[in-house]
Amino acid sequence: MKKKMVSMLLCTGMVLSMLAGCSQAAKLSTVMAAGKETSSSTEELAEGNYKIGIAQFAQHGSLDNCREGFLQGLEEEGFVEGENLEIDYQNSDADMGTAGTIAQGFAAKGVDLMCGIATPAAQACYNAALKTEIPTIYTAVTDPVAAELATEDQMPTGNATGTSDKLPVEAQLKMIRELLPEAKTIGIIYTTSEVNSESTIKEYEALVGEYGFALETVGIATIADVPSAADTILEKVDCLNNLTDNTVVSALPTILDKANKKGIPVFGSEVEQVKIGCLASEGIDYIALGKQTGKMAAQVLKGEMKAEEMPFESITESNLYLNTKVAENLGISVSDEVKDRAAETFTEIEE
Repeated sequence: MKKKMVSMLLCTGMVLSMLAGCSQAAKLSTVMAAGKETSSSTEELAEGNYKIGIAQFAQHGSLDNCREGFLQGLEEEGFVEGENLEIDYQNSDADMGTAGTIAQGFAAKGVDLMCGIATPAAQACYNAALKTEIPTIYTAVTDPVAAELATEDQMPTGNATGTSDKLPVEAQLKMIRELLPEAKTIGIIYTTSEVNSESTIKEYEALVGEYGFALETVGIATIADVPSAADTILEKVDCLNNLTDNTVVSALPTILDKANKKGIPVFGSEVEQVKIGCLASEGIDYIALGKQTGKMAAQVLKGEMKAEEMPFESITESNLYLNTKVAENLGISVSDEVKDRAAETFTEIEE
């Protein structure tokens, strides 16, 4: 009978016995850390000990979700922080120079792998690792080709690969037209030094006319430029559309405050922006994107693939996220058809 029993250690210290006859495949192991009970979804830890440097360009919801998903993906492949994995996480707070310094520090420490979250961080990691053998795995890079991280066939330009968070621009335009049938002009604030934003602006310019819109854009250099840029563009547009521009997203509360005072809706590019006050978005799941990236990193750490051999990947399916409280505040009527299509609907604005 002893061979058929599984002992499980719980945070209370109690020992429970599972019923005899349970199959080996049903056995569950529980990990205790800092007084909290956490369970690992892995069958076993990957062999060895590893150190990863994670460089995140800015502090906002979508990039935080990417990082969370990245760690989940690694854990599912046997790389568990605090057991066989050490994480050096640093955030550059949307400063290009700091991003470069962080990446150079990772290279000097000789980490086993760098993860760059968002285009500027990915570029910084890639450049810092050029004279080393350290692979870079990136995520939340809108256009890896424009960022010179990949070629047109999605293959790496060097020892770096990862995932793209390319926006579903046409789906976003269609959604905006559904919600604002009378709107004529869309405004976009973007950072001129973020190639991901410049690439997306070009796509909007090519498509807005097909949905009966004109496009107004204002470029900024730093986050300090956002308030004046918002004041300028809000005089010219019927709505604002927010990209995955990291500098602008970091200042989104300021933009929302100014837009709300003028009764102008702001559309987001992902779910976290809708939670805090954007009317709606057609976006991807950033936790899923991060998890996909973590699994790519695991292949490299295990020696199954080299980063330079792996094409970058992306998530093509988008989801509609809707905030009915924002619609109510702005006096915007939302059809049942749109409500039914939403993957997630928020009825309040998150502070």
